[in-house]
Amino acid sequence: MSDYLVKALAFEGQVRAYGIRTTETVGEAQRRHDTWPTASAALGRAMTASVMMGAMLKGDNKMTVKIEGGGPIGSILVDSNAKGHVRGYVTNPHVHFDLNQHGKLDVARAVGTNGTLSVVKDLGLREHFSGQTQLVSGELGEDFTYYLVSSEQVPSAVGVGVLVNPDNTILAAGGFIIQLLPGTSEKTISIIEEKITNMTPVSKLIEKGLTPEELLEEILGKGNVKFLETMPINFTCTCSKERFEQALISLGAKELTEIIEEEGQAETHCHFCNEKYLFNKPELQAMRDQVMG
Repeated sequence: MSDYLVKALAFEGQVRAYGIRTTETVGEAQRRHDTWPTASAALGRAMTASVMMGAMLKGDNKMTVKIEGGGPIGSILVDSNAKGHVRGYVTNPHVHFDLNQHGKLDVARAVGTNGTLSVVKDLGLREHFSGQTQLVSGELGEDFTYYLVSSEQVPSAVGVGVLVNPDNTILAAGGFIIQLLPGTSEKTISIIEEKITNMTPVSKLIEKGLTPEELLEEILGKGNVKFLETMPINFTCTCSKERFEQALISLGAKELTEIIEEEGQAETHCHFCNEKYLFNKPELQAMRDQVMG
């Protein structure tokens, strides 16, 4: 099954919901960055929540999520957009700890709990929308929940999970966002709260083979969900050799000359996808000639 997201309404329009499978997408990030299990879980949870939030945008709008908790993995940076594209990385991918007291990957220890979750949205306007909240647990599901409730004023529940195989590959990843719309009844709220409190961990449900639709039905009840649309999800990076060429040209003739004389070549590196682009001496000389006109 390929990764995809489903958008839905529930309880006769009182609730908005998103369900997602990101196993292959997180797996691609794991392969590209060689993340160890705890780092994989942190990055995978952040990517899963971010791509669902990206799906709330319209058209060509996009957003960047940055998580800085002071933990050993350093920063987590994730880009997503309204089309289901997502990319992300952690500063230190080689972080892993023993399981925590709940028998789960110790994401809070890797991320840290003393820091912030920041979101910057590019909505095609002159000014970008930005919001920031303090981390509340470092487990990330709760942190995204707190962000949506505090910064965007939408009562929400975010569940994200990643299971990692013994060989470090990704076994299962996915999640959900449930949002209460204005006027949601107390009865509906208490039904959802009870379901979420008692539900099986989301990664276990995806491992069992539940689709995003079945995941939402597990939380909201089979007869209560109206599915609106599905969207494919994938790891997509916007980097290219041409983009790095423009960045090198912007250094100017003096710096390009220094690179040519001292190094004889230039290797550029994309943090988001770990792709490397090599520029040889003739290519660098052509760039310098272009700058000098």
